[in-house]
Amino acid sequence: MTGPVARIDLDAMRHNLSRVRELAPGCALVAAIKANAYGHGLIESASALTDADAYAVARVEEGLQLRREGITKRVMVLEGFASQAELRLCIGRNFDLVIHDCSQIEQLENYLATARAPAGSRGHTQLALWLKIDTGMHRIGVPAGECAAVASRLKQLPQVKLIGLLTHMANADDRRSDSTMQQLQRFEACIDAELQFSIANSACLLNWPLTRRGWVRPGIMLYGASPFADTTAAEEGLRPVMTLRTHLIAVHELKKGDAVGYGSTWRCPEDMRIGVAAVGYGDGYPRHAPNGTPLLVDGRRAALAGRVSMDMITIDLRQVEQARVGSSVVLWGEGLPVEEVAAAAGTISYELFCRLTQRVKFRYEGMGLFKRG
Repeated sequence: MTGPVARIDLDAMRHNLSRVRELAPGCALVAAIKANAYGHGLIESASALTDADAYAVARVEEGLQLRREGITKRVMVLEGFASQAELRLCIGRNFDLVIHDCSQIEQLENYLATARAPAGSRGHTQLALWLKIDTGMHRIGVPAGECAAVASRLKQLPQVKLIGLLTHMANADDRRSDSTMQQLQRFEACIDAELQFSIANSACLLNWPLTRRGWVRPGIMLYGASPFADTTAAEEGLRPVMTLRTHLIAVHELKKGDAVGYGSTWRCPEDMRIGVAAVGYGDGYPRHAPNGTPLLVDGRRAALAGRVSMDMITIDLRQVEQARVGSSVVLWGEGLPVEEVAAAAGTISYELFCRLTQRVKFRYEGMGLFKRG
């Protein structure tokens, strides 16, 4: 195999889930596995996270994929449904649908008006709903001032049960910002004693104790990355789940002044060795990663030298004298925090995980592959 391989440590993922339980004892836990489990594999990650109380996905199709694979655990659909056609697909699927816009309520009302249940009959509950409250992120959600009226409207619908309220914090990853506490105060004014509620994402769980209530919704921390710019996963008590590896396919002896890569943007500062590794932006490695982005070659620190190509990168091997064709190259993961690579590349770990392409081979290890929930 000549290309990159992503090793996924499912035991590490389960460790990170237990870390959430330590931080929020007694809370119900919704494991965010949207976007193909942050690039780690939707079904495999769901199979590792069976100790969660529910799963969270962004879109209806992600929930349907879980059901097609025989996974029966409760699923929260964070964007809810976008049409009556999607709404119909949700019936009987054990989905918790998030309502975040009044257009969804109109679609729901229209659907229920044409459903077979007799007029005025509540029938059996077919749909469980959460109401998303915009407390300051201004992305999706009904304004906090309209929460009571919208909740009352939903409570009147037949064959529907409003079970909870939720919100999302815009700046929880900034420890110095007072925005999180302001949002929390706005949300607390909306809390209804009859309803459950959900506030905390990964950053809240790790840094904002007052949000560790009700249902918590960890995401990035489950995959062994810190949501903060100033800490690594290990410093937060987490273990890396994905290690992206490839190997050297060539090693060259170059002279001082020799140019390397497209555009000749990097030149050898002295006579030296350059390695060529089988990974590039065609695999999802960031093309904008600059010279000096860290890597490991045979377990030792090395650095990117020259532009990232579609299929290859070039590496400064001055600190790895023993490197040869076939030497292991770690792009991030075990021994090299993904947060460090993301910072060097001017992005975040979420994007590095999610952008890997189908050319990358995934290998899953741990927990006796698999049990399903």
